[in-house]
Amino acid sequence: MGLGRFGGGTDVVRFLYSSAAKVIVTDLAKREQLAESIRQLEGLEVEYHLGSHNPADFEQADIIVANPAVPLNNEFLKIARQANRLVTSQIEMFFQLCPAATIGITGSNGKSTTTALTAHLLRGQFGNRIWLSGNIGNEPLLTILDRINPNDLVVLELSSFQIEQLAQSKLAPNVALLTNLTPNHLDRYGTFERYRSAKELIFQCQRPDENHPAVSIFNAEDKIACEWFDKYKSNPGRLCIKFLPDNVPADIRKNFPLPGRVNLSNLAAALAIARHFGVTDEQISACLPTFKALPHRLQLVAEVKGVRWYNDSKATTPDSAIVALEAFDRPIIIAGGYDKHIPFDLLGRKIANKAKATILIGQTAPKIAAAIRANQPAKTEIYLAESLGKAVQLAANMAAKGDVVLLSPACASYDMFENYEHRGQQFIDLVSKLPS
Repeated sequence: MGLGRFGGGTDVVRFLYSSAAKVIVTDLAKREQLAESIRQLEGLEVEYHLGSHNPADFEQADIIVANPAVPLNNEFLKIARQANRLVTSQIEMFFQLCPAATIGITGSNGKSTTTALTAHLLRGQFGNRIWLSGNIGNEPLLTILDRINPNDLVVLELSSFQIEQLAQSKLAPNVALLTNLTPNHLDRYGTFERYRSAKELIFQCQRPDENHPAVSIFNAEDKIACEWFDKYKSNPGRLCIKFLPDNVPADIRKNFPLPGRVNLSNLAAALAIARHFGVTDEQISACLPTFKALPHRLQLVAEVKGVRWYNDSKATTPDSAIVALEAFDRPIIIAGGYDKHIPFDLLGRKIANKAKATILIGQTAPKIAAAIRANQPAKTEIYLAESLGKAVQLAANMAAKGDVVLLSPACASYDMFENYEHRGQQFIDLVSKLPS
C-alpha cells in the first residue's frame, strides 16, 4: 500500500515478490504519476491497482505492507484489521529479520547528515560490515537482508512514521539517538505533544538482549532530550549518553568540512556512536576530510562572481531554516513553500535580524512575511517571487561579491514541487545557468 513516485516502495515489492505467491500494489496515484517506480519493477509479474484503493484488496490479502506515509488509523488498514489480516511495514519486517545490531537515528533536524556521518566514521574501522539505510534516500533495506551478517552494524535514519510502525510490535534499535526535537509534521499529528510522543517510542521500546545492551543517546543542548536522558538513565540494562558540540576535540573539528554549529552538533552525535563501538579519535580525524555534505543539506552548489550559493532544500521546518541561517553572516535567504501549520514566529525574528534580504515563494510566503514584519525594525528587505526561478534571478541581481545566497525553505515542497529533492535540483539547475 503506497508505492510512491520515486521508488520508495520498490524495495518492498522486490522482497515480497521473491517469496509471495502474488503481489498487488495499490496506490491512490495514477499510473502516469508512478511511471518511474513502475519502470524500476519491469519484469516482475506484479498486479497494479492504481488511482484508488479497493476495500476487497484489504479484506482478502494475507499480508498488507503499508508505506510509512500511511497513518496507522487509515480507513483501509482498519478494514484489514477487522478482517484479521496481518498489517505490517517495511521497517517492521526488517527489524524482525535482521541478524545484526541496529543503530537508529531520529530527530527533527540533522538526522540524515548524522546518519550518513555515523556510517562514514564506523566504516573507518569496520569497512564493509557497515550498512546504511532507512529513511535516507532510497537505500535498499529488505533486499539487502541476505547479505547482512550477525557481526555487522546497520545504521538507520528513522522517521516518526517508521518509529510508530516499529512500536506496533514493541521493536526499536539497539542504539537509539535523538538529534533534537522541534515541531514538525503537525499536518499529520495535530499537536507537538503527539509528534513528541511518536518520537519517544524509539526509547520506550528499547530492550537489552543477550548480545547487545540498550544504548540511548541524547543531545545535551536540547531541552526535551535532556528530559528524556533524566527519565531513562536509571533504567536497568540501558546505557544513556549525552553529546555536546563544544566537547568535540579541536583536532577532530579542524578536519570536519561542513559549515555551521548545526553540523558540529551532527558530528558530536556521530562521534558518540563511533566511540561507543570503539572507533578511536585518530581514526575519526583521519576519515573526516573525505566526508561530503548530503545533497540538499547546506550543500555548496556553486560560487558565481564571488557569491556562494547553498542548497538547503531539506530544511522543511522553521527550526531547520534557523540553524542554516546561523551558519552564515547576513545571507540572502530564499524561503517558503507548503504549509504544514507550524508557526513562523521564531523564524520571522531570526530572519528580521540575520538576513541581508529575504525572498519568499509558495503558499506560506504571506505568513513568513507577516512574521518578519512583526519584528520591527527589521534589518532585512522582503521580496515576493512567483517562482523559484524568479527568486534565484532576484537574488543574483542583488547579491554582491562575498555574499551567500541560501535556499532554506522552512517548509515542505508539495505546493510547487514533487518533493524537496525536486526543489533542490531545480535550484541547482537555475544556479548553474547564471552567467559567470
